[in-house]
Amino acid sequence: MKTNAVRLYGENDLRLEEFDLRDITDSEILIKIVCDSVCMSTYKTAKQGEKHIRVPNNIANSPIIVGHEFCGEIIKVGKRWCNQYSVGEKIIIPPALGYMGMNTIGYSFSEIGGDSTYAIVYEHIIENGYLIKFNSDAFYKGSIIEPASCVLRGYKGTHHLFGDDFVSGLKQNGKVAILAGCGPMGLEAIDIVLSSNKTPALVLVTDINIERLERAKSLFEKKAIENKINLIFSSATTKNELLYYSNGEGFDDVFVYAPVAELIELADSLLAFDGCLNFFAGPIDKNLKAKVNFYDIHYSQHHFSGTSGSTVEDIKETAQLISQNKINPAVMITHIGGLNSVIETTLNLPQIPGGKKLIYTHINLPLTAISDFKELGKTDERFNKLFEITDKNNGIWSAEAEKYLLENF
Repeated sequence: MKTNAVRLYGENDLRLEEFDLRDITDSEILIKIVCDSVCMSTYKTAKQGEKHIRVPNNIANSPIIVGHEFCGEIIKVGKRWCNQYSVGEKIIIPPALGYMGMNTIGYSFSEIGGDSTYAIVYEHIIENGYLIKFNSDAFYKGSIIEPASCVLRGYKGTHHLFGDDFVSGLKQNGKVAILAGCGPMGLEAIDIVLSSNKTPALVLVTDINIERLERAKSLFEKKAIENKINLIFSSATTKNELLYYSNGEGFDDVFVYAPVAELIELADSLLAFDGCLNFFAGPIDKNLKAKVNFYDIHYSQHHFSGTSGSTVEDIKETAQLISQNKINPAVMITHIGGLNSVIETTLNLPQIPGGKKLIYTHINLPLTAISDFKELGKTDERFNKLFEITDKNNGIWSAEAEKYLLENF
């Protein structure tokens, strides 16, 4: 059958192409991919090409399909799996396949990736438990499980001393700082920390972009009040300004959401006794370095951690949080587009403002900001309807908006 996909041939060489997809074997499953959210990791992959650790060295002749934050549905099941999977079931797949080393969906394979219309799920993916059923009213929720699960992993990666043991997770009733925290992943970090079973007393979120700070405040202020958590947003950039919010005591958990040396050093200076710094932001620069106060590591017992990606269990836990309406990762989504917009979006991602860019692979649509729906609605009734749907939902993408989009575009 024919499929359309965005494939990587080398550095900055992405191509949207139609090609033949072979028939599946009795041990494989054919899926229709409905949506994929564009990840900064895909931008880094496109920029690096074969230099990327997860990309094969022969992509000039055997290109790979990019995209790894996708949700789709099953359209054909090989005989081996007929008793376990059914046509029409929604599915998600974690990109990192633990048993495959560095081989990863969206980086390493020629027949499966998020920025395609149809894909083949290999036997080894299924038999190792990576094809996960997702019961939901919308596909987009599955598409943003992976980035949300990475954030959840970050919270699991922080740790503290308790007697003779290290204990993972936030410090109960502690003070949390999320630096550069109003980007797409930072927004989900706010969402998840406000739902944590280890309830913090204070959550401080910083960003140098006032507009992003105001949007984040409008999204989460009510939830913080309901959960009785002191949530503060600040554009301050100095140690003394930020320590003021902790009454000069420092923060138990500090998360760094931008790969900037000065920000890492600032985070280090904000740690309280037994505090933990989690470096979440993935740098392109392999030699990124920052100064660390080793006096405080020794006498104030500071800890450092880094997390990248997520596990199958993180994916499942995040899916459960979404299904229970404890978190709403749709707060990350600020743009929608069709498969035709993937290349330009990916190669220019750092320069495009806003949060997650959600791609619907079976429609043709330029990348469009949700905030532009109202203006576009003056000449296109479809966008006017999308504006009405999102406006009543505080500008957040929803199952109703997705349904209308898929039916009318």
